[in-house]
Amino acid sequence: MTKESKPDRLRQMGALNPKPEGVRAPWFREAGFFDPLDLVQVKYEMLRHAREEGTNKADAAALFGLSRQTYYQAEAAFERDGMSGLLPRTRGPKSAHKLTGEVMRLVEEHLDANGQLQARSLANLVHARLGISVHPRSIERAVARKKKR
Repeated sequence: MTKESKPDRLRQMGALNPKPEGVRAPWFREAGFFDPLDLVQVKYEMLRHAREEGTNKADAAALFGLSRQTYYQAEAAFERDGMSGLLPRTRGPKSAHKLTGEVMRLVEEHLDANGQLQARSLANLVHARLGISVHPRSIERAVARKKKR
C-alpha cells in the first residue's frame, strides 16, 4: 500500500499552492513546520503577519506570493468563518438551479414523440417562453437524471 504524500493530499483538497516559489517569508524557506505548498497555511500566515506585525496588506500579500485581492478575500472569509473559511470551496452553482419544475415541465412537453432530445431547440424554447437561458447540456443532463429515477 502506497502512502499518499502531503502534496498529493493537498492537491486532492484543492489546497495545493500553485506558486510555492512566490512565498518569500523567511520562516517558509527553512525546512520545518511552515510549508509553502500548503495554501491554507500560507493564507493564514499572511493574515497573521499583517495583523500581528503591522505590515500593510499589499506588502503582506506580496511576501506570501499572493495578490491583494486574495488577501482581502482571505481576510473576509477568515472573519466570517474562522480557519475553515480559508479552506477551498467549490465554485459555481451547486445544482441545476435554473431547471425549476416549470422549466422541466416545458422540456418534457416538448420532447419529441420518441422521447428524443433536441437540447438546443429546447434551450431556445425555454429562453423564448420563460426568458431563462439554459445551456443545452444542462437540459441533456437533467433529462438523463430523470430517466434514471
